[in-house]
Amino acid sequence: MEPGSKIIKPPAFTPTEARSATGARRFVRIERPFQMHRGGVLPRLDVAYETWGELNADASNAVLLFTGLSPSAHAASSPADTSPGWWEEMVGLGRPIDTRHYFVICVNSLGSCFGSTGPASIDPRTGEPYRLSFPVLTVEDIAAAGREVVRHLGISKLHTVIGPSLGGMTALAFCVLFPELSRGLVAISSAARAPAFAIALRSLQREIIRSDPDWRGGDYAPDQPPLRGMRLARKLGMITYRSAEEWDNRFGRERAAGEHESGDQFGIDFEVESYLEHHANKFIGQFDPNCYLYLSRAMDLFDVAEHSGCIATELSKPGIERALVVGVETDFLFPLHEQEQLAECLEQPGREVEFVGLPSLQGHDSFLVDMDRFRPVIARYFDRA
Repeated sequence: MEPGSKIIKPPAFTPTEARSATGARRFVRIERPFQMHRGGVLPRLDVAYETWGELNADASNAVLLFTGLSPSAHAASSPADTSPGWWEEMVGLGRPIDTRHYFVICVNSLGSCFGSTGPASIDPRTGEPYRLSFPVLTVEDIAAAGREVVRHLGISKLHTVIGPSLGGMTALAFCVLFPELSRGLVAISSAARAPAFAIALRSLQREIIRSDPDWRGGDYAPDQPPLRGMRLARKLGMITYRSAEEWDNRFGRERAAGEHESGDQFGIDFEVESYLEHHANKFIGQFDPNCYLYLSRAMDLFDVAEHSGCIATELSKPGIERALVVGVETDFLFPLHEQEQLAECLEQPGREVEFVGLPSLQGHDSFLVDMDRFRPVIARYFDRA
């Protein structure tokens, strides 16, 4: 561990598998083998999800929400779980995705550690966690797992499939794999393929985790995961999620409170360092390292053009009637020109496509924090429907 660093909370991860539904969380268990996109088979599949609102008589008001890399399916509070969700200001009564009119389904990504099958889950064939025996994970696999939830709920056609970041990629994959299953698509701060710059950054994050001696080739003990690697990877991630302008406006050169520990001349001097330290320590008790590696790699592997050699060909498949693509000027993980190109590829005769570029300062994280700009854009899409 680095001099002066402190672990705020202990690791919380033990091997996981789906249990009975508690609170708002529900599960779909698929007992048949689940074929993975790049090879390998899961003997069974669990997908955790939550819902808000009511499905109407003809099941035409269902909205499928895919998440970014680290959130659970808990996108918003509900009577069954009153804790705030990761998209609390976007989903709910009177909010842009208004649950008085829409039935919203949010799924926990396949490969994650919040109920859906992933590397931290128990392999029923061995009784041990999958760890690195888990097959190669792709965005297409996450989309296909979401399809199982839609089928389980008896929905034959979605109103809209929507997602930010990794969730936007998954929404695209869903529309490519199942082109007749949704009338609408909303892709936020995402792209049809991972750009090289983002791949380079995520590659370094994965290397940092795997370089931690406690990673042990993925076979770490539940009470001794690679904490140092996760802390550093999270710090790098936090830096890339915001823009340089926001870091400067928010922290400048403000000094951190307190003094260095004795003998540590390279400890935290600036408030921005303290901020990164806090969020890194918070994250290590919330996310399984192997799950992080798999989901990160899935983002890098994604390329809509892989299916036929042409992004425009894949996105021209019939089914989608309306599409909204939203990007942020200061997002350097998913640059605005990526969203512009995506919107262009989605344009087809008879299909309504809107592209919106927002001047948010918060970079890639803007869809989580700049609600004053994002709420009207998302509300306009759903109000018009």
